[in-house]
Amino acid sequence: MPVESSKLLDGKGLAQKIQGELTAQIQTLQAEIRRPPGLAVLMVGDNPASAAYVRNKERACERLGIASFGHHFPAEVTFDEVKQTIHDLNDNPQVDGILVQLPLPSHLDSTALLYEIDPDKDVDGLHPLNLGRLVRGESGLRSCTPAGVMRLLAAYEVELSGKHAVVIGRSILVGKPVSLMLLAANTTVTMAHSRTPDLAAVTRTADVLVAAVGKPGLITADMVKPGAVVVDVGISRQEVEGKARLVGDVDFASVQPQCSLITPVPGGVGPMTVSMLLENTVWSYRQRHKGSYNS
Repeated sequence: MPVESSKLLDGKGLAQKIQGELTAQIQTLQAEIRRPPGLAVLMVGDNPASAAYVRNKERACERLGIASFGHHFPAEVTFDEVKQTIHDLNDNPQVDGILVQLPLPSHLDSTALLYEIDPDKDVDGLHPLNLGRLVRGESGLRSCTPAGVMRLLAAYEVELSGKHAVVIGRSILVGKPVSLMLLAANTTVTMAHSRTPDLAAVTRTADVLVAAVGKPGLITADMVKPGAVVVDVGISRQEVEGKARLVGDVDFASVQPQCSLITPVPGGVGPMTVSMLLENTVWSYRQRHKGSYNS
């Protein structure tokens, strides 16, 4: 069945629009602040997927006029070496955002390293202070993928107030923060996960279904309420006839005719995640220089 463009939540197109707006903001702010915003990405080892993500982020920075401060460590780097680099970046006035690319090798405590990042430079929104601000409904840096989901829903004018959302997955990266963001938008939220009995019975009640598990094809047509909005956050690499392709948690071919709106994989949530990272960097840049320009 051909894909109907009217049913797609086009994250790629929206991301391009957001990045164009950020480019204009940077040009205006840089004239007053007299330096570009700066983003530091720390990567450990040679994970191919991580390397690809980092390259994409660096290219996006270059397009927008954001200075990149990349740090690529060998896999055997020590905790103290990475920690010291984070502290140096915390103190660097040219750096507005710091990101530690996950996953890290098993000998490094990723949670402990994330705690070392200055919360006001934590552009991944994973420091406990920023997660606490989210819980309290205070302004602050938000987790990029959940923020991207919410921006995508807003752009397509998806009515959330009074609706029922089901979020599959309870990670601190996506499931928990996106549930809090949906709650703030006045939805009734149900969180489902690997221990949820009769998952299909739960998902069929959703006006908005967010899948964030990383299990290819988990959501099939019989699990989706007719007319629901389906957001596929999952991304996995599969070999099909000797070729690698990216797939989501949703069986797109069967689910797409069933729902009113759906994100494709790739081209849905992924591009939005990168755009929210860049937006967080510019937000931090702006916050750190309030008073030096006419806002």
